[in-house]
Amino acid sequence: MSFLIRQIALKSSGEEIVRGSRVDGDELTIGRDAACGIHLPDLAVDPRHARVTRIDDQRLLIESIGDQPFDVNGRSVNRRELDIATGAELGFGGHRIQLSRDADTGLPVFSVRRVEAVSESAEDVDLGSAYTLKGLLPGKRMSAWSFAILILVAFLAFPIWSYATYKPLALHKDDRRPAGFHADKAWSSGHLSLAHKNLENDCQACHVKAFVAVRDNACLTCHTQDAHQHIPDAARLVRARGEPHGFAAFQRAVATAFNRPAGRCVDCHTEHEGAGAMPATRQQFCTDCHDGLKTRLTDTKIADAADFGTAHPQFRPTVIVGMNGAKPLLQRAVWSPALREPNGLKFTHAQHLSKVNGVAQMVRRRPGRFASGEALGCQDCHKTDSGGARFKPVVMEEACQSCHSLNFDEVGGTFRSLRHGEPAMVVADLRAFYRGTAPARPANLSGLARRVPGDAALRASAADYARAVRFYPTRADQAIAQVFSKGGMCFDCHTVTRGGTAATDGFAIQPVAQNGRYYNTGWFDHKDHRKTDCVACHTRAPQSNDASDLLVPGMDGPGGCRSCHVGEGGTHLASVKVKDPVDSGCAMCHSYHMDSGAPWQPKGRRDRKRQQDPIHTAVADRPRQWGPASLK
Repeated sequence: MSFLIRQIALKSSGEEIVRGSRVDGDELTIGRDAACGIHLPDLAVDPRHARVTRIDDQRLLIESIGDQPFDVNGRSVNRRELDIATGAELGFGGHRIQLSRDADTGLPVFSVRRVEAVSESAEDVDLGSAYTLKGLLPGKRMSAWSFAILILVAFLAFPIWSYATYKPLALHKDDRRPAGFHADKAWSSGHLSLAHKNLENDCQACHVKAFVAVRDNACLTCHTQDAHQHIPDAARLVRARGEPHGFAAFQRAVATAFNRPAGRCVDCHTEHEGAGAMPATRQQFCTDCHDGLKTRLTDTKIADAADFGTAHPQFRPTVIVGMNGAKPLLQRAVWSPALREPNGLKFTHAQHLSKVNGVAQMVRRRPGRFASGEALGCQDCHKTDSGGARFKPVVMEEACQSCHSLNFDEVGGTFRSLRHGEPAMVVADLRAFYRGTAPARPANLSGLARRVPGDAALRASAADYARAVRFYPTRADQAIAQVFSKGGMCFDCHTVTRGGTAATDGFAIQPVAQNGRYYNTGWFDHKDHRKTDCVACHTRAPQSNDASDLLVPGMDGPGGCRSCHVGEGGTHLASVKVKDPVDSGCAMCHSYHMDSGAPWQPKGRRDRKRQQDPIHTAVADRPRQWGPASLK
């Protein structure tokens, strides 16, 4: 059996709108629940108020599901049999349901109609006024003026009064406003950085005049030693940026109108962005000037740069081009595979990194002494500094002497060694050795020889030994020549010439210069690449047969930085297939304040101290013009 449901609503004109539906089954539920066959959205009706059950084709049984009654023909009941042919009027809260029979199908029809003002839930309520504070608060005009005046007082008048009250303190160097709330702090857009944290209660240290943007003079009051060289020529800095376009031009015009000229310190060094260290600079901040710089500053020596992955000039490492006594001469040069660096050594990486020659065989015979046990590795000689960013200079006594021994004599199990790095002492030690010792005495002169008739043989041995003792010190010249000549201890590793002093017997050894930093205008941290094999970047090291080969990688090619670093935003290169691309903005390697620290570290954490190494190991540091360079 089925039931026909007709929902009847009225238009504002009084015309009825009838929405019909059909419910199949022998049972029909009436209630507020949307799952009921007859849904009555009325709070006076239970979710499942009544149930209608078919008795036969002529009769229906309606009964309350809970304890709430309902109306049948005006009487409140909980249960009643209904005759379909006769019909009935059911009442549930503010709704009336008319039961009748459909003339075409003979099915029972329930016509549902909402009755006006039958219950409070059915009354029309003006929601626009029921849920407002109309009548309890002042009108809109009064409220608007009140809030406007309140804002002007709280965020303009009161801060101006607070500023004017403590303005005289700006004239006294050590005076500060007391800690606590000050009304003019409402104008602050954020906390000061760690570098300026001590100025938290001294706003006038930077904001000298009210409603006037911070000027460079305020910065130079404290930054007298570390101010940039471009400050005296701010106009050139503005020309380097070029003229803005689009919305940037509008912003520039507005800033100029409000007396905020371009090219000030605060254009780069922004404040009130949070109590922390300065974050890494966005690439766009750099490319505003460096992209197309030569078109705006034709006399600049800086190459254009826009993105490391697509538009970056080739690296220019600082290499050693010669020696001025014990000091290396440094010069920047464009990187190329053919670039050389004379460092005074005859060391070859190919020989020492080989896995099949005598060096590898010696490593295998000394288990536990070297890292791999099969052949020499980079880490056996090159040790990182305390920070892990760079490598310390290779020291002969720590890295080389374990294989290249300088021992020349043994006394009671103790070995005497020549002094490395001191040629004059090497000559003196060899001369003292041959002057203070004598050749081995023949056995027949020691008193243990058999006595035979005649003494001719004994006299001959004594004469030979006396001659050997007399000329034994002269063998020092031969030993010295052997040490400084081909096959000797010094000659095999160092560049030896015949231009020395008498103290070195005429021999001169070119000082060894080790370059401590090739890319002085860029930052590189070996610690960040510790999971990468050395030869992944220094690809030519295993095949290098010349100590002057420059093994630092360039920008492109095998081992080049673009093998992984693709610029900001992951711009993939069209000419190189990058397996694991690394987004690399300008600030990853560069900083305007470039020194020995990482680009994004606060200035206070950077170590500006320069250490002096032993004079026999010259380590080049900063790039300079052609000429003598200071030792690190």
